[in-house]
Amino acid sequence: MTDAHITSLQVPLDARSYPIHIGSNLLDQADRLLAEQLAGRQTVILSDSHTGPLYAARLAEKLAPITRRLDQLEIAAGEASKSMAGYADLMDRLLGLGVDRQLVLIALGGGVVGDVTGFAAASLLRGVDFVQIPTSLLAQVDSSVGGKTGINMTAGKNLVGAFWQPRAVLADLSLLASLPERELRAGYAETVKYGLLGDADFFSWAETHGAECLALDPAVLGRAVYHACQMKAEIVGADETESDRRMLLNLGHSFGDALEAEAGYDGRLLHGEAISLGMVMAFDFSARLGLCDTQAALRMRQHLARMGLPVSVADLPAGLRETDGLAGRLASGEHAPDFGPSTFDPAWGATAVGARNFLIAYNVNLNTTSSRRANAVAFDVREKGRVLRAPDPLTGEVVRDASGEPVWQPGALQ
Repeated sequence: MTDAHITSLQVPLDARSYPIHIGSNLLDQADRLLAEQLAGRQTVILSDSHTGPLYAARLAEKLAPITRRLDQLEIAAGEASKSMAGYADLMDRLLGLGVDRQLVLIALGGGVVGDVTGFAAASLLRGVDFVQIPTSLLAQVDSSVGGKTGINMTAGKNLVGAFWQPRAVLADLSLLASLPERELRAGYAETVKYGLLGDADFFSWAETHGAECLALDPAVLGRAVYHACQMKAEIVGADETESDRRMLLNLGHSFGDALEAEAGYDGRLLHGEAISLGMVMAFDFSARLGLCDTQAALRMRQHLARMGLPVSVADLPAGLRETDGLAGRLASGEHAPDFGPSTFDPAWGATAVGARNFLIAYNVNLNTTSSRRANAVAFDVREKGRVLRAPDPLTGEVVRDASGEPVWQPGALQ
């Protein structure tokens, strides 16, 4: 649906379906766009120390006339707020407002604000409604849609959380003008990811128009955000709780989340930057197993590099380039049990392939025995009930038959 300069689509979840509105200056139309969700209800706007001063008062002015009561709360900007301590503090502050189950929370911020607000909504009074108003490119194309909420733990990213869908998403493109260039680039990594999940045309379009997207060209940016949201909405509608097709959205996250955890969520490595390198690692891993065309892997790497994103360990911040800690991170992260998309057909369509026993410290500190062994470790890879025979433990080479095809055998992962 299109209304003037607003484009809308639905996340199809039957009675829990909800709209995504995409356009510019939506904050100034929030009273109209969110009337169904907020009219006559107690509402709390949750923002962070970056987005709050910029947008919270402006949003509150529009929403106050339609709500029963409107409050504003703010958390510290950054991943440190996405912790058990930060979550507990937020819950105490919300309960201090005298809330009831008619409460609606509004996440006004990037991925951290959205994840924390969503988890608070899922658990406060055993569940209250919330709305996403994402202010970063990464949140608009990915984290605000689909209902994944949660916080980080010492063991890894997003290990405590819930699937809890928002009641609406407002993706106001004009809010992206306040983002630093680095944040835009990080968000672009999650945007172009959708071109690697079976949409070769979108990836080709991104190769041509990626720079315009980062320059915030309204038409290009609008198309990119809409396409990403449309694809994610379709996937979430088919597999809400990530038992099958939704695992495709984890492309790059098994490696990327491990990198981010190793960095300690201290801002040295943004989530989108970690996912950029994680996708390169995933493609390279697939290519090593003979499951991905090496030219496709190279093409993807080159595009991310042109967009100023990390594509090798050498691109990581100082202190993260030589560590053996990644092996343990890969074994304990949210996406460790089932490595998501790692095979790609010639049209760049992805198929979920599971991998267990992640013990690879990709290209890290290669002069150490432990890292060399990690790169040569055998991986069990499954596809359609078959198990790929493990690579040679010394060379890392996949066992192949006389025709050069990888050797599969019946079975299942244990």
